Amino acid sequence: MKAAPFEYARAQSLDHVVQMLAEHGDEGKIIAGGQSLVPMLAMRLLAPAWLIDIHGLAELQAIEIEADHLVIGAATRQCMALKSDLLDPSVPLLRKALRWVGHAPTRNRGTIGGSLAHADPSAELTLAAAMLEAQMTLKSTLGTWQVGAADFFAGPMMTCLEPDECLINVHFPIWHDAPGTHTGCAFEEIAARHGDFAIVSAAAQLSIGADGVCTRAALGIGGASQTAMAFNDLAQQLVGSKLDDKMLREVAQQASRKVEPTGDLQASVAYRHHLAGVFAERALRGAREEALQKVAA
Repeated sequence: MKAAPFEYARAQSLDHVVQMLAEHGDEGKIIAGGQSLVPMLAMRLLAPAWLIDIHGLAELQAIEIEADHLVIGAATRQCMALKSDLLDPSVPLLRKALRWVGHAPTRNRGTIGGSLAHADPSAELTLAAAMLEAQMTLKSTLGTWQVGAADFFAGPMMTCLEPDECLINVHFPIWHDAPGTHTGCAFEEIAARHGDFAIVSAAAQLSIGADGVCTRAALGIGGASQTAMAFNDLAQQLVGSKLDDKMLREVAQQASRKVEPTGDLQASVAYRHHLAGVFAERALRGAREEALQKVAA
C-alpha cells in the first residue's frame, strides 16, 4: 500500500512547529526519522493531511548535562545518542538499551523522541524512560512543561500528547554515587531475531556500597503489559540488604506477577509471565555483578 495524499512542511523553528500543530490539530503529524510513522502511513493506519518535518531543527538535537539530568533533544538520532561521550558517565543504562534498538540503519534515522512518542510497550527506550523515571518536556502555543514517564505513556501506542503538543526533549535522571558507592546496570531482552521487537525485556539499576549493601534500586519490564512498567517500589525491598540470589529472584517473581501481558503468535500470556520473571532476575543479577565489580576495583 501507499500513503494517502498529504501536504509537507519543513519546520523553520520550534515555534513554527507548535503553530502548525495548533492550526491543523488531528490533521497534523510530526515526522523526524520516520522509522515508526512511515510504515503506519504506508499501511494507512494513519492518514494525516499534513506532515511537519522537524529533523532539521538543531535545537531539538542537543545532548547535554543539566544539573542532575542527561537531557536529549527529541530529534536526536539514536545513532548519535549511542555515540555520545556523555552517556556512560551519566546514564549508562541508556547506551545498553540503545544497542538493542533495531539495526544500525534504523538507528541512523530513528530518533529518541520518535520512539518515545510512538510508545510501543516493547520498545527499549520506553522501558529505559519508565524505569529511570524520565521527565518529558512538552510544548504547545500555550507554553512548555514537563510530564513524568508514568503519565506520558498512556497505553500501547498512546501517550498523553494532545494534537497541538509536541515532545521537545527528555530528562533522564543521573544517579550520583556517594563516596565508596558504585552503580551497575543491565538491560536484557529476548526477541525472535536480533533487531526484532522484544517479546519481553527487562532493565535494572543498583547502587551498592563498599560494605556490599544496596543503597538504591530500580527495576523495569517491557513487552509484558500495556506500557513498559517500572517496579521501583518492589525494588526498594533490596535497599539496605546484601543482594543474594534468593532475594533478587523473589523481587523478580513479584514483578512478573504484576505484569499484564497479552498473548500472540510469539508468546502466550503464561509464557510472557514466565519470561518477565526470568529476564527481570537476569537484569538484577547483571546490575549487581557490575556494581560489585566496581566496588572491588
